Amino acid sequence: MEIMTGRFPIEDVTPSVSCGRYPSKAVVGELVPISAVSYREGHNALGVNVVWRGPHGESEPFTRLEPGEPGLDQWHAVIKPDRVGRWTFTIEAFDDPYQTWRNAVTKKIGAGQGLEDLANDLAEGAGLLDLAAKIVPNADEERVREAAAALRDDERSLFNRVALALDLEELLWHNPVRQLVTTTRSYVIWVDRQRALYSSWYEFFPRSEGAEVGPDATPVKHGTFATAAGRIPAVAAMGFDVLYLPPIHPIGRINRKGRNNTLVPRPEDVGSPWAIGAEEGGHDAIHPELGTPEDFRAFIKTAADNGLEIAMDLALQAAPDHPWVKSHPEWFTTRADGTIAYAENPPKKYQDIYPLNWDNDPKGLREEVLRVVLHWVGEGVKIFRVDNPHTKALSFWQWCIAKVKAVEPDVLFLAEAFTRPAMMNGLGKVGFTQSYTYFTWRTTAGEMREYMTQLKASIDWMRPNFWPNTPDILHETLQHGGPPMFKIRTVLASMLSPSWGMYAGLELFEHVARPGSEELIDNEKYELKPRDWAAAEKAGRSLAPYITRLNEIRRENPALHWLRNIEFHDIDNNELLCWSKRDAETGNTVLVICSFDSQDVQWGNTTINMPALGMDWHERFDVVDQITGASYEWGQHNAVRIDPFVEPAHVFVVRPRR
Repeated sequence: MEIMTGRFPIEDVTPSVSCGRYPSKAVVGELVPISAVSYREGHNALGVNVVWRGPHGESEPFTRLEPGEPGLDQWHAVIKPDRVGRWTFTIEAFDDPYQTWRNAVTKKIGAGQGLEDLANDLAEGAGLLDLAAKIVPNADEERVREAAAALRDDERSLFNRVALALDLEELLWHNPVRQLVTTTRSYVIWVDRQRALYSSWYEFFPRSEGAEVGPDATPVKHGTFATAAGRIPAVAAMGFDVLYLPPIHPIGRINRKGRNNTLVPRPEDVGSPWAIGAEEGGHDAIHPELGTPEDFRAFIKTAADNGLEIAMDLALQAAPDHPWVKSHPEWFTTRADGTIAYAENPPKKYQDIYPLNWDNDPKGLREEVLRVVLHWVGEGVKIFRVDNPHTKALSFWQWCIAKVKAVEPDVLFLAEAFTRPAMMNGLGKVGFTQSYTYFTWRTTAGEMREYMTQLKASIDWMRPNFWPNTPDILHETLQHGGPPMFKIRTVLASMLSPSWGMYAGLELFEHVARPGSEELIDNEKYELKPRDWAAAEKAGRSLAPYITRLNEIRRENPALHWLRNIEFHDIDNNELLCWSKRDAETGNTVLVICSFDSQDVQWGNTTINMPALGMDWHERFDVVDQITGASYEWGQHNAVRIDPFVEPAHVFVVRPRR
């Protein structure tokens, strides 16, 4: 049995990840809720406060926790970290003699007791205020001393003696006399820059931008960083702030895959960028057909000039002709016949990739990976999308991410891990900034509401990033749902999650899968795929204007920058999902109703949780659709009609009528 330490119990402190084993997560400017359960014996007043310190141990302003629902002994406060780094906090519970004194005096006077009955109370109160005068800000010291003097003034009436002291409640709530202070252990919050929580990602293959192909996608001209830079302004114009590149390293020639993942490539086939490494170099090298290191730096600069940050793929695996295979064969697994094992996920085989063995030489391998990551950090890359992190030890990631952040705290890591929930949560706990999710496979309103509730509860350690599509994933809803479904999935991704992303081709409604697969046919992972963006937009066959508007709505409405604030509202149609987000500081409120049906008109009746919008149950308000411009007067109960072939969602900004 664990023995309580300190005078007062303090329990159920949050945020606390795995009982404080791992840091919780926040970003600069985020309102971080702090809570605890604390109580005491008897009837004397208890106070609770949080002591929070910045990345260099500097003390932040005194923050007192407010009591929650009566009888539950829960205490709540909000802190707002303003710098990147490792923050800490402790909870303190204390005896609050002023509150005890004030409660007693108020009750005694209310019961009709007079000066003679309260003689001791007045004297004790005066002594208490003498202590308080040494604690309050200098500007308030005289006020407290006057109240103490009034308590001692025998010439005054009872009311005049106590009035000044009773009026100090607000001042001494925030500047209390604290006795019998009990302190918890220290808890850690790692605070990232805001992009760790709020971001819009766009993925394209640089080798396809500016490329030319002949019949059967035969490569004629390979795209370069210079030609790919020409696509950057259009990506920025759609409102994205992160441009994610698949691996840019030399591609192996041994067992290279051909078009559509065939094992029999043509000599001119370009191979998969995830088969990393050849005679030209490995993870710290650039594919020579993309350009030089100088060309890559120019590409990064062009992106930055357009408001975009580059995210690099970190895929810890090797092609059979990677330099590591010769220099460090111990970093791989040797099979019974003496060959090196290639990657398998039975029945799938990846003959062009050797997975790393993290047990033969863990120190040497992890030091090499750290060197590679810091190399690219030195080149100006501050975001890494990590391929299959769940196939590497969590202890490695905890070590590696901590080492990188010790050098550059602004570096962010996105986990590409579609795997078991415990592993996905574990990756977040050990340091991954964001994570891919099961968003793609949540295809009903009920499933999505339940999943979002889970993600909201996990925000202290796992931040989601929603993607309607990736080079690996073309869900059947997009294969068969038509353009309205592309809109639906884009609305859901961009409005539910503070971070979302898309792979190039979504705006062109690319929807044909390779037979028997959840991947696109003629997959860009294995071939050059130039697209005529301008022709599609000119012909009205592009989702780009719609995507642009959704990203504009995100930027214009701070409510959409957070996840803790999501609230769901009831609607009597299982094909519709209704939710809101409200920014506590600005009052900005967004209310969304989205259909999951891309084929039929759907009607629904909402029951809005009015306090979640910052209003009383009886109030009326205006909603303005940010996509169509239409406005309506609403209240708690409203009828909604959604035609997916007109607009499959309402994205409303709420305007209170006051």
